[in-house]
Amino acid sequence: MLDKLSEENIEQRLLHFPDWYYFDNALHAEFEFDNFKDCFSAMSRIAFECEAQNHHPEWSNVYNILKITLSTHSVNGVTKKDFKLAEAIDAIVIPEDE
Repeated sequence: MLDKLSEENIEQRLLHFPDWYYFDNALHAEFEFDNFKDCFSAMSRIAFECEAQNHHPEWSNVYNILKITLSTHSVNGVTKKDFKLAEAIDAIVIPEDE
């Protein structure tokens, strides 16, 4: 079973994830793309990664904005699994030259 991370541990890990923030027992991020097509393309790539990790976000998309919430429902909070998926999402949506 996965262990729920402490708030202190989460805040420490978030130092390596500048696009993510923590509240309501979950990690949250919002990504803006040039257009809907680019946003939807990223969502499709993220979906394959989610399936590979067997961990699925709550997310919403309006035009070129993608909002993502990550938490591990079985522990009602954030675990290492959420950070692993956040890292994969960042690799998909954040260009290498940033």
